[in-house]
Parts: sequence; structure tokens; C-alpha cells
Amino acid sequence: MLETTIAGSLPKPDWLAEPEKLWAAWRFEGEALKRAQERAAAEWLKHQEAAGIDIVTDGEQFRIHFVHGFLEHISGIDWEKKTMMGIRDNRYTVQVPTVTGPVSRPRSAHLDEVRFIRARTTRKLKFTLPGPMTICDTIADDYYQSRPDMAMAFAAILNDEVRELAAAGVDVIQFDEPAFNVFMHDVKEWGIDALNRAVEGLSCQTAVHICYGYGIEENLRWKDTLGDEWRQYQEIFPALNTSRIDQVSLECAESRVPLSIMGLLKDKVVMVGAVAVTPDRVETPEEVAATIRAAMQYVDPERLYPCTNCGMTPIPYKIALGKLNSLAAGAALVRNSL
Repeated sequence: MLETTIAGSLPKPDWLAEPEKLWAAWRFEGEALKRAQERAAAEWLKHQEAAGIDIVTDGEQFRIHFVHGFLEHISGIDWEKKTMMGIRDNRYTVQVPTVTGPVSRPRSAHLDEVRFIRARTTRKLKFTLPGPMTICDTIADDYYQSRPDMAMAFAAILNDEVRELAAAGVDVIQFDEPAFNVFMHDVKEWGIDALNRAVEGLSCQTAVHICYGYGIEENLRWKDTLGDEWRQYQEIFPALNTSRIDQVSLECAESRVPLSIMGLLKDKVVMVGAVAVTPDRVETPEEVAATIRAAMQYVDPERLYPCTNCGMTPIPYKIALGKLNSLAAGAALVRNSL
């Protein structure tokens, strides 16, 4: 009951990449880089276990970026052909690689990483991947000419990938879909269909992580425009409740999300973001417990998994470590009171 987990990413150690920065370049190359990534992932596994996190991850220590870490293993993408593109409905603009042919997966992108992690923990293991809609909103298309068509193509190769990862011992496959909080009409038109295709045939638990983004300046400015109540989830949760996905996350800590909308997920496990991705403070266990108890007004504790709001890549290492400890301690406070 009240099993704790994290959204996915954790800060890179300063000896692996420049800290507190998205898209930070590696400090190693070749085989030395692989060994360094393994060391960082193993350290974060130990940190999670020591804190008392129940469902652990590799902290995405093998990836520079949560989307492109997968895409760099996919054929049909021209990494030299850069396209200037607005991301998340033009919230920010970056140069991205371009799809120039049919996408395919020559081999598994992350199987070696999963085997490494699985051999080093006996706890439940979650592995995160970008969802089809978010991939389409993070890469330019010069081949499919339609986001729904490209999303289904990526969903098919994601499905091939996660079947291998599940067979290697992953307990929870999570797809990250921050685009779901931006393109709500598209979510209902084709986004959930693509997500259903991505999890087709899986026997392990499946999850979708939907948040309001990293705690970076562009996202913070966007949040300031959303008003006193953030109701994006309300539009998509009824459709998600009928999807094949087992678990759905939402951002609750220090957000303006009305917690009552969790009642729309009556058939799902709900990952409640009880820890914010703020870089300057660590929640107390009592604050975490208060968020969990507030969520329990709408979700039975058997279906509630305390979680982080989002990935913690851009925040200080020690702050993230403190948040892990508070998340587990806060959940324990509530668990012990039930």
C-alpha cells in the first residue's frame, strides 16, 4: 500500500555531466562513458533503496534527454538535418533532428541498461520511455506529413522495445507524455490510440506520466498563465480511464490542480505527485504526508502511489536526494496511520 516511486529522471553527478542542466554533454566517451553511466545508475539505485523508495528506476543516467535518448537508436532520423521547431505548442523553440524516412528499430535501445539495473536490485523496477505523442512534439517530420501517422509508427517500435524490456524483468513500463497536457483534443483523437498500441500485449504493469514539465523558466512562465486552477487533466482523464494503461500520474505538489479530478480515474492506479521539482527546497515528510492524505479523499490508498511531480534532472543532486528521503518518509507516516 502507498508504494513510492519517482517520475523517472534524477540529476547526473557532476563527474558524469554538467549538473543542473538539460541536454548537458557527457564528460566521457566510448567505453569509459558506458562505465561512468553504469556507476551513476548503480549509485542512484542505492540512494533510492536507502531512502525507502519501493519502485526504483535507473534515474535515466544513460540518457542526455528523455526523448532523444531513445531516438538516437532509431533509423529513419537525420541528425544532421536540424529543424527549428516550437515544442509544447511553441512554449519554447529548439533545433531538433528530422524524420526523413520510415522509422525502424535495428535493435533494442535499452535492453543492456535494463539487464544491468535488474541485476543490481531486488525491488520492483520501472523503466521510462517517451510516449508517441511527445516524441512527435519533440522531433521534426519530413516524411509522414501527419502527426497521427508518425505517432503510430513510433508506437509500433516502442511496443517492440518494451516487450523486450518486460521480458528482461521490468515490472512497470512508463511512457512520459507531457504533450498530453498541451494538445488535449489530439489526446482524445489519436494520442490514446497510439499509447494503447505502444503497450499492446504487455503482461507487466504500464503507466503514463503526465505533468506540467521540468521546473525550468519556460515551464514556470507557462504555469503562471494557467490561472487559479489547472484543469487540463480534467479533459483527458475520462478517456485515459478507458485506456489499456494501468497507472496514471499527475502533478499535485505545489500545483493548482484540483485534486477532485482524480475521481475521474476510478479504474486506475494513481501516481500522486507529492514532491515538486523545485531546485531550492526539500519538502518535509509532513508536507508529503499532507498531500497524500488530501489525495486519499478521492483515491483509495490501495490505488495510490506517492511519486515525484516530474523528472529531477535540472535540480541539485543533494536536493533530489533529500526529496527522495522525504517522499518515502511521508508515505511511511501515512501508511503507519492507516
